[in-house]
Amino acid sequence: MELDTLKDAFDRVVKRQKLSSFRSQEIVDQVGHEIEQALAKIKAINDPLSPVHLKSILSDLKLKLNTVGPLNLLEGLQKERNINLSKYPKLLEKSFNPDISKAYRNVDFDFHLVNQIVANHFYQQGLFDLGDCLIDEAGEPEAIAVRSHFLEMYQVLEALKVKNLGPALNWITLNREKLNQNGSMLELKLHRLQFVEIVKKGTKADALSYARTHLAPFASLHMNEFQKLVVCIIWVGKLDSCPHAELMAPTHWEEFTQEIIKQFCSLVGQSYWSPLSVAVAAGIEGLPTLLKLANVMAAKRQEWQEMKQLPVPVELGKELQFHSIFVCPVSRDQGSEENPPMLMPCLHVLCNQSIMKLSKNTSRTFKCPYCPTEASAAQCRQLHF
Repeated sequence: MELDTLKDAFDRVVKRQKLSSFRSQEIVDQVGHEIEQALAKIKAINDPLSPVHLKSILSDLKLKLNTVGPLNLLEGLQKERNINLSKYPKLLEKSFNPDISKAYRNVDFDFHLVNQIVANHFYQQGLFDLGDCLIDEAGEPEAIAVRSHFLEMYQVLEALKVKNLGPALNWITLNREKLNQNGSMLELKLHRLQFVEIVKKGTKADALSYARTHLAPFASLHMNEFQKLVVCIIWVGKLDSCPHAELMAPTHWEEFTQEIIKQFCSLVGQSYWSPLSVAVAAGIEGLPTLLKLANVMAAKRQEWQEMKQLPVPVELGKELQFHSIFVCPVSRDQGSEENPPMLMPCLHVLCNQSIMKLSKNTSRTFKCPYCPTEASAAQCRQLHF
């Protein structure tokens, strides 16, 4: 069940709860109003010791309260509230199977590698104490190799938080050649940030001097960017009217920070996204499908743990798709160099082995499984992703 369905069910429960609370409050207020009216009548009696008047007022109050029936109404609302609340946990249990162990497969883990991945994750997140503790207790001294790189990265990031570009410039200068090979524009972006700060807080002379010294070397390759920055000098003191005011946006600092992280990870051979976080995210998305498969296979008394390939696709978001793959819709086999995807004349695609089977090893024409078109193996062309 999708989360949207659960959210809709939750919203309905909340709505009914609010309505029930509102009606309960109305009943309590009505009872309170009747009692207040009775008290006012009692206070207004000329002879407060007269039992006749008191009895009459109290009898009238009792009659009105019996007519309202507050206890029955409140009990009914409470019963309705309990029913609504009891249904939602059942829906949650149905949607989120608490026993996720059904989706577990026996895998021979390389615990040495797993420890390194977890330690690297802690370092990449800036949790150096946790990473050091894991390395010490697990006895994984090799994993500490990347610690110094990420420590340097976080020192740069801390400086960027207070708009101190010095540490970032030092790192970029030391790694200029590698960054250029990656096609990075970090150095230009850094000087652009510094130049903009001078334009905001300094004088035209300061901005012009900085542009001549630090921006001019980039003019030949980035003339358009250079011209926009130089024009800003004219608008010092009145930047609100500058035609390139977008250069002053604080989001450029955030973008530069993310670019620094990407380049740091790239130069030390680490991915921008922690492998551990990617694996966990993919597992969370794929878990409902795997649990459903496990339940179906258990009902059929089949052991899915022994399968080399899943009989159903596990849909993951685009952010978790790193390589283009093809899965044959007929055989459910994943395309490979030995079994490549083949484009038929009708533009449907099957894997080569499926085409060989359908054509009886190229001995006859065959009908496309998805349309009336007939084709031969010779008419099919290999696709390259």
